[in-house]
Amino acid sequence: MSELQRPKVALLCGVDEVGRGPLIGAVVTAAVILDPAKPIAGLADSKKLTEKKRQLLAAEIKQNALCWALGRAEPSEIDALNILHATMLAMQRAVAALAIQPEWVMIDGNRCPPLAMPATAVVKGDALIPEISAASILAKVARDEEMALLHQRYPQFGFADHKGYPTAAHLAAIQQYGILAEHRRSFKPVRLIAERDALSCANTEQGSR
Repeated sequence: MSELQRPKVALLCGVDEVGRGPLIGAVVTAAVILDPAKPIAGLADSKKLTEKKRQLLAAEIKQNALCWALGRAEPSEIDALNILHATMLAMQRAVAALAIQPEWVMIDGNRCPPLAMPATAVVKGDALIPEISAASILAKVARDEEMALLHQRYPQFGFADHKGYPTAAHLAAIQQYGILAEHRRSFKPVRLIAERDALSCANTEQGSR
């Protein structure tokens, strides 16, 4: 992104999300205002970094940024609102939680949630804008930590490996072990299994009469 497109403000906030695609857990967002006096080397799209590098950068961002905050929308909110609107809500929550109000917000993607300050959506912003890169790293590390905790509770689902995305292993685990409270029931693979189970239960009850 050229300097002409980058707002000329002192307090520029980057926002990104992680977890729109998984079948389980919250969608997690982060908002970051970096400190120009404390540049952080190596910021990039979180998906392009190793887990170890993300964790190291996350610690550096938390230590050196002017401020940062996380936001989230829970599975029940995703089911009620749909994933797009839940993501917008989680972004609003991250920006609202900042200790310093930004003058401008730059958001990864092609749309912005309603905010109290000007905002710009930047497609592939996590690879172009350092503040958005930092936000993507914090959000990714936070959600991966949540998946690690979920893995401890339900090791048979393999959340440490697939992070809740609709892999063959995850779908097979749902088929075998059932739907968890943390699953997003509005997402098609989960919904279809829930409908099948409900139909099977109804047929069993009918047959036992």
